[in-house]
Amino acid sequence: MSAEEIRHLIALFLADLLEPGWRQNQVLILLALAGLAWLLHGVGGRMIDNRVRATEGWQKWQLRVIVQLKRRMGLILFAAMSYAVYLVMQSVTWPSRSYLIGGVATLAATWVLIAYLGRLVRNRFLRQVVVWGLWVYATLQFAGLGDEVSAFLDNLALEVGDFRISMLTLLTAGVLIGALATGARVVNKTIATRIRRNEDISPSMQVLAVKAVQIFLYGMAFFLGVKAVGIDLTGLAVLSGAIGVGLGFGLQKVVSNLVSGVIILLDKSIKPGDVISLGETFGWINALGARYVSVVTRDGREYLIPNEDLITGQVVNWSHSDEFVRLDIFFGTSYGCDPHQVRKLAVEAAANVDRVLKHPKLPVCHIVGFGDSSVDYILRFWIRDPTGGLTNIRGNVYLALWDTFKEHDISIPFPQREVRMLEDTAPAPVAD
Repeated sequence: MSAEEIRHLIALFLADLLEPGWRQNQVLILLALAGLAWLLHGVGGRMIDNRVRATEGWQKWQLRVIVQLKRRMGLILFAAMSYAVYLVMQSVTWPSRSYLIGGVATLAATWVLIAYLGRLVRNRFLRQVVVWGLWVYATLQFAGLGDEVSAFLDNLALEVGDFRISMLTLLTAGVLIGALATGARVVNKTIATRIRRNEDISPSMQVLAVKAVQIFLYGMAFFLGVKAVGIDLTGLAVLSGAIGVGLGFGLQKVVSNLVSGVIILLDKSIKPGDVISLGETFGWINALGARYVSVVTRDGREYLIPNEDLITGQVVNWSHSDEFVRLDIFFGTSYGCDPHQVRKLAVEAAANVDRVLKHPKLPVCHIVGFGDSSVDYILRFWIRDPTGGLTNIRGNVYLALWDTFKEHDISIPFPQREVRMLEDTAPAPVAD
């Protein structure tokens, strides 16, 4: 059918509704139900708002459900009341006098179902496109114009030789790919949750497995959606190969980062939770991405380091194969203090600080030199949680040394200078 014929059918349908009779009565009943649903939607929305504000402790998912229920309340009430009126009229009068009300009730319920199923699509713009597209499709099917509109969209086609693609094919492919991608996302989320809960798999292999499953599911969703609508992809092989070569030269860094990311996941050199130092950046790995690694520092900054830098550069992994980390601090005492007592007190002070290990690696203290004004020492101690910070634990050990030395009269020397003022005497007279 042509567009003119479709418009003619719609005009006849609307003209038929304006003629007096039971069809017109059903239209008036539906309009009255729509007005009542709109009033109840306003009253019910205010009641829900008051109830939510008066009650504390709502979970996020509960608030989301309440918001969606409030937003669709008018349509839900209209569908429920229309179906109730339809059942009543079916029992008290001829069935033909309520078929329009029943059809509209079914259509409204379908709209509600589409609106809630559309929440599975995360992207807001794509969700609106999918919801409105399904609403239009359901409405056309209800009006009996689905086949005519499908034929009209199929006639809007681009033909180049043996290649033909129509508007109907594009729309069908978009809907199928969107539906399959949504299903793939749900399945991927479920599989990823189970993989992360498996303690037998290392964190790096968990990330690699999740990425592999994600690529496989989304790739299958795309190809199945394209093949389902009859689009032949063999003709695009040469073109895609040429484009791939061009992109390979233009995206060398991107490809290098992708390959480096796979190598990092396979050799397990770093994994989420490791504490690393790269140049002036010190922090723990928050996430491993396909192109970069997210490193969070103690001051809350998040650095996105390309994977290639972690492969080609020198990286200090504080927790790669051993969870124990040794820290060193230097201090000095005056020559009048007993060095044996200083070493003993320093070890005891460090051992009493939280996070400092007492077993199996004990703190030790050694003399490293005799300075100009002090005996120099090094105090070494071990921790097993570098993610808790290094500067703070050093500061706590210094404070413990200060308190211990002050309690036992151990002095910490500091440079002192003595200035002597010489009297200015006049020179002796010289004889002629």
